[in-house]
Amino acid sequence: MPDGRRWSRLGIDNRERGSATVLAVGVLAATVVLAAGFAAVGQAGAARHQAQGAADAAALAGAAKVLLGPGEACSAAAELVAENRAEMESCEVNELEVTVRVTTDPAGIGDLFGPARASSRAGPVTAL
Repeated sequence: MPDGRRWSRLGIDNRERGSATVLAVGVLAATVVLAAGFAAVGQAGAARHQAQGAADAAALAGAAKVLLGPGEACSAAAELVAENRAEMESCEVNELEVTVRVTTDPAGIGDLFGPARASSRAGPVTAL
């Protein structure tokens, strides 16, 4: 062929050769970024559920000891929060109700979203 282009045996221009590889690498990179994003959101969600579970258990433990005084109630709550690998932000006793606020840090890249927070309240059931 006199025009200077390289032609294959089938008569196809070879300048486009390898473009599918570049496209495949781009698609693969986008897939990796999306997977990392989904993993981060999943880890943050798991941390939120862990914090909520710790807060619920701590509030119930505190409510079980509330008749012994606010110090005993919050001490029981703090013990359960520690067992659930979380940190207690606050514990408030109002009459017979115990309110607990808890934080926990997500693992891995979920930490980009910051700590997960939850609160829970427990006390006696009152009739309406």
